[in-house]
Amino acid sequence: MKKLHIGKTAAVVLVLALLLLLDSCFVITQQNQYTVVRQFGKVVDIRDTAGISFKLPVIQTVDTMPNTVLLYDLPVSDVITQDKKTMVADSFILWKIDDPQKFIQTLNGSIGSAESRLSSLVYNSMKNTISGMSQSEVISGRDGELAGAIRDGVGNSLDQYGIELIAVETKHLDLPDDNKAAVYQRMISERNNIAASYTAQGESEAQKIRSQTDKEVQIMLSEAQATAEKLEAEGEAEYMRILSDAYADPAKADFYSFVRSLDAAKASLTGEDNVLFLDSSSPLASIFYENAE
Repeated sequence: MKKLHIGKTAAVVLVLALLLLLDSCFVITQQNQYTVVRQFGKVVDIRDTAGISFKLPVIQTVDTMPNTVLLYDLPVSDVITQDKKTMVADSFILWKIDDPQKFIQTLNGSIGSAESRLSSLVYNSMKNTISGMSQSEVISGRDGELAGAIRDGVGNSLDQYGIELIAVETKHLDLPDDNKAAVYQRMISERNNIAASYTAQGESEAQKIRSQTDKEVQIMLSEAQATAEKLEAEGEAEYMRILSDAYADPAKADFYSFVRSLDAAKASLTGEDNVLFLDSSSPLASIFYENAE
């Protein structure tokens, strides 16, 4: 019985050992990682296809590295523009391991070492790029031009490490706190000066327009007055011509005198209960005397 019990125990141990041995043969590679297979510390295979694969048990070991876009926050740093203005830059980097073999050979597969190289190279590129731009150019370049220039400044220097630099983005690019008040005050003063200049120009233009308008109005009034006087003179001349023609013809002259006498009588009898007293020598009286005869 004792020998049988020992035999069963040995069989169980053997089965467990075989299961552990089989388990150590399987390697699971995730979608977002590289699987690095080492044999006695030397890299013998790098797998980047997701799924299950095999390795030699015991003598081969595996570790993983990220196969996805990584984010690294650069330390906040001061940069100086071409016009000697200090600015505070807060940026981040998007990068990935493009060649895991080079990455392991040059950086021993260390993410920390890679971030250190990225920080140094990108900061130098940022410093050199901004030092060749004025402060206003740096601010206006925030729509992508600045990031592109910094990316170009890094160039292909990261290829030797098996790293691909995808983008350099600036979260915050501003003046140091101790300079903000003075700069803002100067900006306000400059804007006030510009506003005052625009106001003065506007007043000058308005005065020119008012003077021109007054001049044109005076010219128009003078022309209108001259035209009115001309028309009045022409009307007076026409009146005198008609009057002259009327008095030149005895028949027309009598009729014209008759009509004028009636108009005068009508004008004198406005209102109610009016009585008109006429002397016999009055031109109006002659109308009645002549009609009575």
